[in-house]
Amino acid sequence: MIKEKFVVAAAAPPCQPGEVRENLTSIREACSDLARDRPALVLFPELSLSGFLPNHPTVEHLPWLTEGIAKVREWAQTIPGPATDSLVEIAKEFDILLSAGLFEDAGPVIHNTQVLAGPNGVLAATRKMHIPMFEAPFYNGGGLPPVVETRLGRIGTCICFDTLLPEGPRLLQVAGAEIVLMPFASDPEPRTVEGWIANNETLLRTRCLENGFFGLVCNHKGHVEGLGESMDFPGGGMLIGPRGEMLERWAGDSASSMVAEIDPHVLSKARAHTEFGPRFRRPELYGPLARPLT
Repeated sequence: MIKEKFVVAAAAPPCQPGEVRENLTSIREACSDLARDRPALVLFPELSLSGFLPNHPTVEHLPWLTEGIAKVREWAQTIPGPATDSLVEIAKEFDILLSAGLFEDAGPVIHNTQVLAGPNGVLAATRKMHIPMFEAPFYNGGGLPPVVETRLGRIGTCICFDTLLPEGPRLLQVAGAEIVLMPFASDPEPRTVEGWIANNETLLRTRCLENGFFGLVCNHKGHVEGLGESMDFPGGGMLIGPRGEMLERWAGDSASSMVAEIDPHVLSKARAHTEFGPRFRRPELYGPLARPLT
């Protein structure tokens, strides 16, 4: 459980598809730059360690798809493995918890996985559950997302598209999450920080309000290239409180990080509210919600 105030950060340093070593260097440099603010937790975007593969092809589709599947498998990392060992070393160097994303080599299949690392090892590995259309050829959907007890509190992760469906965050709420990490790789028009926040703010504030947890959000930033295609991400980040309040937001297009503070009194006050939603849940009535579409 959260016991005292602490600083968190969201950071989106440059990263490119398949350049794992260079991306690790960028992650470490971002942690070094943030050290003056003494964050206890740093969130990096979805696939920030492996690099996000541009997935809106304008070239002939079949050759692009065939090469892309092969490249993602080539870039995928085992957990544990050398890449996650490096994340642990960075966490140890700066005495932080850090969360970064990678293509996970899970044997016969690949997952889009966000790792939470601490000075003593990997604390959690969350596999993206709901895979949107353009990403579906490259990796499979994962199972139930873990919530782990850490020195900062109970932390879960909800990756990008998973936040768009209410079931993903709710799974974390019923497992006791107090802080939910929300890494993104999203490029809606207009490709500005304000445009990205406007596109996502209402939904993400609702997710935090209806579940009563903090949401720390971080989006990819910069130009990425791969397999003859490219995408431009605006960056963007937020810290949202458990009543859906905006506690901090990314300060404009030139920013590459955001720093904010988590206060346990904000959480306890929200959960003591007379209309705190999870207190009134009636799961015995919700069986029809789990039925497949017909």
